[in-house]
Amino acid sequence: MSLLTEKITALSIPFSPPFIDEDVISEVVDTLRSGWITTGPKVKQLETLAKEFIGCKQAVCVNSWTSGATLTFKWLGIGPGDEIIIPAYTYAATALTVIHAGATPIMVDVLEDCTIDPEAVKKAITPRTKAILAVDFGGWPCNYTELLKIVTSPEVKTGFTATNAVQQNFARPIVIADAAHSLGAQYGGAAAALAADLTIFSLHAVKNITTAEGGLISLSLPEPFDNEEVYHWMKLHSLNGQTKDAFAKSNEGAWKYDIVTDGLKINMTDVCAAMGLAQLRKYRDQLLPARKEVFGYYSSLLSEKEWAMIPACEDDSRVCSYHLFPLRIRQVDESQRDRIIKALADKGIATNVHFIPLPMLTLFKNMGFKIGDFPVAYRCYANEISLPLYPTLSFNQCVYIAEQLEKAYLEVI
Repeated sequence: MSLLTEKITALSIPFSPPFIDEDVISEVVDTLRSGWITTGPKVKQLETLAKEFIGCKQAVCVNSWTSGATLTFKWLGIGPGDEIIIPAYTYAATALTVIHAGATPIMVDVLEDCTIDPEAVKKAITPRTKAILAVDFGGWPCNYTELLKIVTSPEVKTGFTATNAVQQNFARPIVIADAAHSLGAQYGGAAAALAADLTIFSLHAVKNITTAEGGLISLSLPEPFDNEEVYHWMKLHSLNGQTKDAFAKSNEGAWKYDIVTDGLKINMTDVCAAMGLAQLRKYRDQLLPARKEVFGYYSSLLSEKEWAMIPACEDDSRVCSYHLFPLRIRQVDESQRDRIIKALADKGIATNVHFIPLPMLTLFKNMGFKIGDFPVAYRCYANEISLPLYPTLSFNQCVYIAEQLEKAYLEVI
């Protein structure tokens, strides 16, 4: 046993703790002391900062990624009879939002890099297809150039059936980025969020930037859409269709309001926004580079192991957000992978698996989906282990994780 191993063995290495420093605590305390804890000035500040960071036209804060997708589908007028194409390899929320909108999720397989397969998308499009919901797996952007090429092709546009004004303005299926993992990712030298027609981020507790629970819709819609107008539509519909939020009503004599539409109740609170504000202020210069450094540690430590398949992080057009280190292990099956995870847990190392493919989950099996129809998704899942990755993870901890991973692999194989 090395000295390094001796020092770290007794420690517990969590999988993805939230980044909570004194700046985050101070920002939350400031909110609590202000006397205003629900939607108010901190939410607006977070939207403004996110808009500047991404370079988008508008940013809308909501209380989860799921709410962001629900609101987006409401704006698009998605309902019964409509189809949304999604990858089979994703978290359940991607499909559940489609189901809750009354539409039908159409699952397709993924590529070996775990992103949605454009050729499979092309084959799945019908006149009922209203959107492609593409998932940036682990922060690695999908091939949006190819997806947009497909939906703007003459044959797809000719077959498209619009049922409302928003859909008529697109005159084709919309490409939506499920960017739950990819805040900070790059595509073509710009924020990856700008590559799709519309992008939805998660600000959940384990994400690169967290508001405990939260979501963010990035708007950079093409003409003839007015992004400011869409922003106000979404803010109205995120708060019960009420013409004034609670902060505006709190002003003296400003109590009177109206309900002008069938809105939802999915607004973000200032207490939550305060966390995200403090983190986003240091994300570009501190937190994202730290995540990249940890990703680099793993890549260096594992790249010469013949059994280790290093995840993609950069190519000619894409740079990932370093949200996950989704290591795939050659020549192991699902059961062996699980034994490796157990061996790591016994050494105090928490890992995860991203994701159980949707067709393997009871709800979707009961809907008729079969994992045998998605062989690449299953391969990606069966030998994948997500290693701990967060800004405060040290090089020595990464060395320890790599050492124990190799030992576990050799024991299992």
